[in-house]
Amino acid sequence: MAELSQKRAVCAMPIAGSYRSIDFTLSNMSNSHVQKVAVFTQFNAGSLSTHLNSSKWWDFGRKQGGLFVMTPAMTNDNSSWYRGTADALYQNLSFLKNSHEPYVVIASGDCVYKIDFNKILEYHIEKKADITIVCRDMPEGTDLSRYGTVSMNEDCRIMELEEKPLKPKTATISCGIYILRRRMLIEMIEKCAEEDRYDFVRDILIRYKDVKRIYGYKITGYWGNIASVEDFYRTNMDFLKPEVRNYFFKEYPNIYSKVDDLPPAKYNPGAQVHGSLISSGCIVNGVVENSVVFKASYIGNNCVIRNSIILNDVYIGDNTTIENCIVESHSTIRGGSYYQGDDGIRIVVERNERYVI
Repeated sequence: MAELSQKRAVCAMPIAGSYRSIDFTLSNMSNSHVQKVAVFTQFNAGSLSTHLNSSKWWDFGRKQGGLFVMTPAMTNDNSSWYRGTADALYQNLSFLKNSHEPYVVIASGDCVYKIDFNKILEYHIEKKADITIVCRDMPEGTDLSRYGTVSMNEDCRIMELEEKPLKPKTATISCGIYILRRRMLIEMIEKCAEEDRYDFVRDILIRYKDVKRIYGYKITGYWGNIASVEDFYRTNMDFLKPEVRNYFFKEYPNIYSKVDDLPPAKYNPGAQVHGSLISSGCIVNGVVENSVVFKASYIGNNCVIRNSIILNDVYIGDNTTIENCIVESHSTIRGGSYYQGDDGIRIVVERNERYVI
C-alpha cells in the first residue's frame, strides 16, 4: 500500500467516501447475528482504534458479547509482537477459551463484500467439514500471485492449497474467510505454538489439508481486496458504478459505519460534478469528474479533479489540476499545482501550510 499505510492499518483504509474497509466485515458479522467479535490489530493501530472506540455503530454495544480490540500486550508468558496470524490467536487464546460459542468465524478486515455467515455455517455442518474456506473464481487476467489459490474436487473438498504461488494452477482463490470449531481451533493453535509456528495459512490450512476435511464455499457476488494501491483505487472507483452502490447501500442487509456530525456537501457557483461521489462536509468550487472525494475536503476555484481519489480533510488550492491520483488525507495542495499519474496511480502527500490563493 506504499505511503497509504504509513499512518494507518490497511483495514482502516477509507472506502466509498464515508466508510472504512473493516466496516464491511463488521457489518457482515452484525447482520449474521454474530454477537462477540475480536479485532486483532498491531501495525499503525491508532486510526483503527479511534474508529472502533464505540461499538454501537455495528450493534455490538451489548451486555453479553460485544466488540473487543486486541493489541499485543506484554505478559509473564510473552513479550513479543504478533509474529503471524496464528501467533495473534495464540497470544489471545484466553478469549477463545473463555467463550462458549461452538464455532469461530475468522475473516480478514481488508476486503469489501457482503456475505451471510449463517449460510456458510449451514454448508459447513452439511458437509461435516473440519474447516470451510470461502472461495471465489477470479476473472481472467487477475494477478493471482498475490492470493492463496485452491483446487477442489467435485464435492468441493479442497485438494490443493497454495499461498501466493508463482505459477497458479487454478483461478480460484481463498477470500480469507474461514469457519471451524472453536475447540479444534484451540488445539491447532496450541500445537502451532509448541512447534514454534506462527502463520495460520501455511502452518494450519496447508499443513492439515490432507489430515482435516477442508471444504470450499464459493461466492459469486462482489468481492474486492485492497492489499495494493491498484486494488484500493479500483475498489473505490467501482463505487462510481450504480449497480455496485445499489448492491451495498440500497439492498438489504445494510453496511454500517461510524457517523460523523458533518453538514451536507456544498456546491458553490461554478462547481461542476460529473459521475463522482462527494461526501459530507465537502466544499466544491471547481470541476470534479469520475472521482471519489471523502469527508471534509475543500476544492478551490478553477480546480479540475479527474479520475482521482481525494481522502479525508484535504485542502486543494485554486487553479489546481489532479488526474489519476490518490491524495492522502490531511494534505494541503498549493494553488496552481499540477499532479498526474502517467504510468499508473500516483500518490500525492503534501504537508504544506494551508495557503489561500
